Amino acid sequence: MIDLHTHSTVSDGSDPPARVVELAVEAGCSALALTDHDSLAGTGPARRRAAELGITFVPGCEVSCRSIGPGGMHVLVYFVEDDAGPLSAELARLREDRRRRNLALADRLAELGLPVTYDRVVAVAGGEEGLGRPHFATALVEAGAAESVDDAFDRYLANGRPGFVPKSRLTGAEVAALATSSGGVAVLAHPFSTGLERADLARAVGELAEAGFAGIEATYGRYSPRQRTELSNLARRFDLVATGGSDHHGDLKPDLRVGTGRGDLKVPNRVLAQLEARRPGG
Repeated sequence: MIDLHTHSTVSDGSDPPARVVELAVEAGCSALALTDHDSLAGTGPARRRAAELGITFVPGCEVSCRSIGPGGMHVLVYFVEDDAGPLSAELARLREDRRRRNLALADRLAELGLPVTYDRVVAVAGGEEGLGRPHFATALVEAGAAESVDDAFDRYLANGRPGFVPKSRLTGAEVAALATSSGGVAVLAHPFSTGLERADLARAVGELAEAGFAGIEATYGRYSPRQRTELSNLARRFDLVATGGSDHHGDLKPDLRVGTGRGDLKVPNRVLAQLEARRPGG
């Protein structure tokens, strides 16, 4: 059993990178990927802890991309090191853009009369690195302006809501090219989040396969058995790897645990070997 989708305090998770590794071992995983948003900064501590505990570690990240449907599009990138290849430079640019967006978001919420300051959100996040909308949502809940993180997004932070501030985004094809040139592979995360209907999703997945994607995340923590089967069939249709992961965020997504998701997640070990075979030169 493996988990190829987890987040730490480097982005919007509540557990430090080393602790995410420990949770994977406790769950019985043989391999783990840390996939923080727009950052590889947690891969060093996670790798060291994984070596100590004897679990295979896969360096990765999750990149928010230009939408291909009414929902959002995220791409998971695997096998890319922190200091190697053009992807790292692009991630640094995206993080700086994220910081500018966060400052603008704080100003927007102030204009709306909401009792949330940038300094308070930084305190909630434990620092500026990895700061994102989930931390603003948590601050809004803390201030009594929303009932839950999901409610904060629904009221203020989601696309089309009064507090939404856009950020710079790459296309999926651009991320795939950066991944390949950096020795890694690209995988479409939680495909149903794109908001595309089945026929449109199939068409989009086919286009991503042509653009160099290695897989799609079929066995996702919050997907039903039927959804997982549907996506696995879609992966086979376009000769892609059907990957999987919990999307663990700790306290921000308390229903999703490392390795087991909601309790029924089991990503087989062979998936990692299949992904490795898709690496450049693999």
